[in-house]
Amino acid sequence: MIKGSLPALVTPFANGQLDLDTLKKLVEWHVDQGSHGLVPVGTTGESPTLTHSEHDKVVETVVEAANGRFPIVAGAGSNNTAETVRLVKAAKAAGADAALVVTPYYNKPTQRGLIAHYMAAADCGLPIVIYNIPGRSVVDMTPETMGELAKHEMIMGVKDATGDLARVPNQRLSCGTDFVQVSGEDPTAIGFNAQGGVGCISVTANVAPALCAQMQNATLAGDYDAALAINDRLMPLHKAIFTEPGLVSAKYGMSLLGMCSEEVRSPLTGLLDETKELMRSAMVHAGLLN
Repeated sequence: MIKGSLPALVTPFANGQLDLDTLKKLVEWHVDQGSHGLVPVGTTGESPTLTHSEHDKVVETVVEAANGRFPIVAGAGSNNTAETVRLVKAAKAAGADAALVVTPYYNKPTQRGLIAHYMAAADCGLPIVIYNIPGRSVVDMTPETMGELAKHEMIMGVKDATGDLARVPNQRLSCGTDFVQVSGEDPTAIGFNAQGGVGCISVTANVAPALCAQMQNATLAGDYDAALAINDRLMPLHKAIFTEPGLVSAKYGMSLLGMCSEEVRSPLTGLLDETKELMRSAMVHAGLLN
């Protein structure tokens, strides 16, 4: 169900409020561009600055706009297990196909605590994708812990943002070959798939959805020459997007394409002029701008 290019969807704003009309337009754009699914209200969707009602509204709007044309994996992460359960239940009620649940940040649970947290989320009855990103959460789920969780019928896979390509075969050993592994790091997405991954939850795909989808299609077909040729076009964009927080750069790039405003919520701020120039140059290199 979950494979290919799944943009970690930005949340558009207008004058500080949710811009739901633009959000619906973005869903249509991603359908037309060949994206394989969407992941709303993750970190790239500015979930830390959304109210609970805004979070739920974004998921509902994206699910309704997608209308079953591709899977929706709703962000449902928190460092509070009770809040995670609430978010997963809300995503299920909205009709999402799965929930993306991040390893709890800041309070640094043990592996035992991670198991308890994810079991509570999985018991809600919606398929769960683990989001392992130790660089932000300061806790790393081991392949052995993931293997224990993979025994639960509702824990279907992982978004791996460790940047460690050896994790993929190690997690195949601990979780089984049917456990869905998707990358959470754009620059290593090809190598991730070569090791056994099946896709990428991508920030870059907000700006270059067709190219990211084509690259994923090529890797899944075993055509790594074609995938590398596409990635050569995308690599400067991967680098430019993460010069500052990725969602800020993604929104700026999308504003150049006329897709949404570059507005973000505090404590994030707009890009520096030099980063804007990096983005423009990278988009020209990719063939997205003249």
